[in-house]
Amino acid sequence: MRNQIIILFFLVLMVACGGNETPRPRGFFRIALPEKAYIQFDSLHPYRFEHPVYSIVVPDTRDWAEPYWADIVFEDFNARLHLSYKQLSGRNELHRYLEDAHTFIHRHIPKATAIRDETFINEEDRVYGTLIRIRGREAASALQFWATDSLHHFLRGALYFNVTPDNDSLAPVIEFLEEDIRHLLFTLEWQDPQ
Repeated sequence: MRNQIIILFFLVLMVACGGNETPRPRGFFRIALPEKAYIQFDSLHPYRFEHPVYSIVVPDTRDWAEPYWADIVFEDFNARLHLSYKQLSGRNELHRYLEDAHTFIHRHIPKATAIRDETFINEEDRVYGTLIRIRGREAASALQFWATDSLHHFLRGALYFNVTPDNDSLAPVIEFLEEDIRHLLFTLEWQDPQ
């Protein structure tokens, strides 16, 4: 009788474990996105724009930062948009800064699966530029832009997250912040530094 119970136990165990179970896919936390609203950044800088109310604009305090460099900090998303500004004194400088911007973008090519750019023109405020979306799971900066008036001003921006790049899981936040960066570009105006 005892042997029959042991055999029955092993038969039940073999039947119970014979399913085609598949593991659950890895999930990500739900990200709560705030309502869109903007405020004006208007300071002693040679540029002004509207930025989201859920961000703050702080001066760039790195050792190599130049005048009028700033960061737009998105604390809720652990991200910042680095802004670097250059005052132009001629067409050769514009060409050099555009080349630098393209060099920064091309550094992402090994990790990128696609690079898409969007040109924008605001004739009224003399703002011309390009917004670049870099797709790829491990691209360090998913969004970059440059803007200029072609004569006096050049502004470059790059979005970075303070986490190991995994742009697949960050995709909802990147798309959300892309709207904010696009809004910044369409509200960008040049002004003389004070």
